Amino acid sequence: MQIDLRDKKIIVTGASSGIGFEIARALIEAGATVAIHYNSNQKGAEKLLKEGNASKLFKADLSNENDTKLFFEAVMSSFIKVDMIVNNVGIFEYHSIDANSNDWMNIWHKTMNTNLHSVGLLTHLGLQHFKESKAGRMVYVASRAAFRGETEDYLAYAASKGALVSLGRTVARSFGQYNIKSFILAPGFTKTPMAEDYIRTNGEESILKDAALKELTLPEHISPVVVLIAAGLMDHATGSTIDFNAGSYIH
Repeated sequence: MQIDLRDKKIIVTGASSGIGFEIARALIEAGATVAIHYNSNQKGAEKLLKEGNASKLFKADLSNENDTKLFFEAVMSSFIKVDMIVNNVGIFEYHSIDANSNDWMNIWHKTMNTNLHSVGLLTHLGLQHFKESKAGRMVYVASRAAFRGETEDYLAYAASKGALVSLGRTVARSFGQYNIKSFILAPGFTKTPMAEDYIRTNGEESILKDAALKELTLPEHISPVVVLIAAGLMDHATGSTIDFNAGSYIH
């Protein structure tokens, strides 16, 4: 199947590494113009720039509300129109319940600001634009943790990803009447920089013991589905959650 996305302009947050990088790469390979978001890893983001493609880099700290607004405004100023937003940015930070309350809540707030509040604001701004354009697609990168739960030291992460699932489903139900579609991706452990510390500490075997497939999920296992979504080939699956966890959690 040949997919041509040359008429599509797409925002991908957290695109400098991991799942976001591979999603952006696949979209650009299919011809899409991508707003490549990064915060600190400019070199990673620059690897996505391809001769002949109009994709651009946009730096922003999406844990900051004002930065998030300015990021969206910068993209709109440059692209004029956006067809899809891939809400991928996220952090996975350890915070033991044994920590003091101030330290524990600092990680909680940081996680919610990055994983949820920035996505809420981009959803608000994106929906306004999509209603005006009479079409649009939202993709929310959630997690297996939203359904199965997470280990005790990642409560904030699990809570933030559970909220994304509800948000994505609500957008699908409420805004389909405006030709706006919404999809949720729910990866399990994926071999990305974000998961490196956990893998280094616990080993791949500890992750694979619960999986049906005895190999770690890679970002390139996920990106083809986003290309299909961008092409409009999954519109009647709006509101659905697509799991990528090697059969470690089936529901």
